[in-house]
Amino acid sequence: GRGVVPSTECSVGEVLDMGYVMARDTVTATVQIKNTSSLTLLFSVQLESLSPTRDTDRQKIPSFLTSSLQRTEIVGTQNYNGFSVFRVSPTEGKIEAGMSQDFVVTFSPDHESVYYSDRLKVLLFGKQTAHEIQLKGAARDHIMFVEGGVPLDVPVESLAVTSPVAPQEALVKGPQEVVKSLLLLLEFVEGSAEPARAEITVGAIQSPQMAAKKAVEFRMDSGPELRRAGFELDGAKGALERGQLKRIGVSWVPPADLQTSDPPLVSALLTVKGDITESYRVLLMARVVSAA
Repeated sequence: GRGVVPSTECSVGEVLDMGYVMARDTVTATVQIKNTSSLTLLFSVQLESLSPTRDTDRQKIPSFLTSSLQRTEIVGTQNYNGFSVFRVSPTEGKIEAGMSQDFVVTFSPDHESVYYSDRLKVLLFGKQTAHEIQLKGAARDHIMFVEGGVPLDVPVESLAVTSPVAPQEALVKGPQEVVKSLLLLLEFVEGSAEPARAEITVGAIQSPQMAAKKAVEFRMDSGPELRRAGFELDGAKGALERGQLKRIGVSWVPPADLQTSDPPLVSALLTVKGDITESYRVLLMARVVSAA
């Protein structure tokens, strides 16, 4: 007899990021697996969120409390409606020698979250793992998003749907604008000729839900205290069309009178206007580090 080793090639790497979409929208991506061996391969597809041991696994302490390296769970935020946020088709079949199979991955979030995730596993002959792909995605209730910096939130959400503020309470308090916070940490290498750099990404989501003419505008206001502390902004204001990304660059060179025992911490206000107006308090923290 002659032993043959099954072999395949996958069109994506270890992570498939579906990006930002509007909540209650649906987007798809295609993953192609090619049979590079000389025999017919029987395949099946599994999602970690549908694992029969899922309930048992959820009794463990969250990764962000036990590990400094892994912040998010393999299976992250899930839909409120009970349906899987990620779906894959087909789930089983066969790939003839030298042929390819396309898998359609569907992302359908039903509420706002940046921590949707799952793991797709492709098995051969029901037991041999050929590929493991981390699925990621984010959803927003509004057309714009801002990301970057050091995470300040907890990557696990409650499944309880919180009710909005009662109308009477809203009338008493009046409209209150929520200001979110971002932290940028800039590290200047001692003796370097290059400044320390960090950036914030502002994006506009392409969605059939919203009017095509609606654009996103942003502006990051910097006061004189930023320049005195050695910070410079690049691309601090602009406009985006649907599907575009723009980056706000921040650079830092230590001023001559810097006290190393008291590293600078200043803030700037980032305003983003789309279907609503959102404000972000951007905290800029810098320090000098020695060269490795």
